[in-house]
Amino acid sequence: MNFLAPAEIANAAANAGQGKGKLPFAKMFILGILAGVYIGFGANLATMVGHDLPKYLGNGFGQFMFGATFSVGLMLVVIGGAELFTGNNMFLMVSALDGRSTWGELLYNWVVVWVANLVGSLLLVYIVVGGFYGVGPDGAASVGMFKGAVGAKSLAIAQGKLSLTWSAAFCRGILCNWLVCMAVWLALASKDVVGKIFACFFPIMAFVASGFEHSVANMFFIPIGLEVAKIPAIVDVAAKTVLTPDQAALLASGGTLPADAIAAMDAFKAKVAELFTWKNFIMNNLIPVTLGNIVGGGFFVGTLYWFSYLKKAAPAAPASTSKSAGA
Repeated sequence: MNFLAPAEIANAAANAGQGKGKLPFAKMFILGILAGVYIGFGANLATMVGHDLPKYLGNGFGQFMFGATFSVGLMLVVIGGAELFTGNNMFLMVSALDGRSTWGELLYNWVVVWVANLVGSLLLVYIVVGGFYGVGPDGAASVGMFKGAVGAKSLAIAQGKLSLTWSAAFCRGILCNWLVCMAVWLALASKDVVGKIFACFFPIMAFVASGFEHSVANMFFIPIGLEVAKIPAIVDVAAKTVLTPDQAALLASGGTLPADAIAAMDAFKAKVAELFTWKNFIMNNLIPVTLGNIVGGGFFVGTLYWFSYLKKAAPAAPASTSKSAGA
C-alpha cells in the first residue's frame, strides 16, 4: 500500500512527537520561526487573491478560494519541515500519552514553538509592511496593491477576528485545530508528496472557508491589520464598504454623500480605533484561540486517536485460586 493504515498513522505520530520533544532549543526555535513565516505566506496570498473575489463570484466561492490559497502555508510546513504549534498539539499529546515523551517535553515544546511561530509571523508582517506600505518620497504611506483594496481586506479580516467574543474565539479555535491536525494526520498517512499536498489541501480549505480560528494564522492576520490601520488612506478605502452601491457610485462621481452615509463611515473608523489594539488582540483573540487550538488538536485528535489505536489494554485480573472446602 502507498499509505499507512490508521493504527500505523498513530504510531508514526507518536514517533514524530518523540523526536519533536527532544529537539535542541536552537533547532526547535528556528524551525518554529520558519513555520510562522510559512503560515504567514499562505495568509498573505489568501488576502491578496481573495480581496475582491466575492464581488465577482459570490461569498461562498470567495471563501472557498480564500481557504484553497491559504493551504499553501501548511504544505510548506509539512513538506518543507517546520515546527508548527497547532500541529504539535497533536504530535506531543500522542507521544506523551504513549509514554514516548514526558509531559515536561510537551509543555516545553509548545511554549518554545508558540513563541517562535509568533516571531516568524511578525517578521513576515514587517517585511510585507516595508515592501507594500512603506513611506514614499512624498512622506505619505503607500496604500499597497490595487489602490488600497488589499490593505482594506487585511483590515476587514482583522476587524472580524477582533470583534469575536472570548467564547466564540475559543470554540472556533477548537474547530480549527481539529481540522488542521486531521490534515497533518492524513499527510502522515501518505508516502508521496502529491498525497501530502492533497491531505493538506482539503481540511485546511475547509477550516478557512468555514471561518474557524487558527492561532498562528492570526499572528499574521491581526498584526498586519493593526499596521494598515495606521494608514488613514487605507482606513478610508475600508470605510467605503459600509456604503450602499448607490452611495459608492455617488462618491466615485464626485458627489456629496448624505449625512447618514458620512456618519456610517465615521462610525466604522471609530470602531477600528477602538478594536485595533495589541491588548485586544492578545487578550480577546490570541489567548482564547490558542487554548481552543490545544483542545481541538490535543484532545479531539491526539487523545482520541491515541485511545483508539495505541492505548494498551489493562492486564486481566488473575483468576482466583481459592479451593472450596473438602476439594
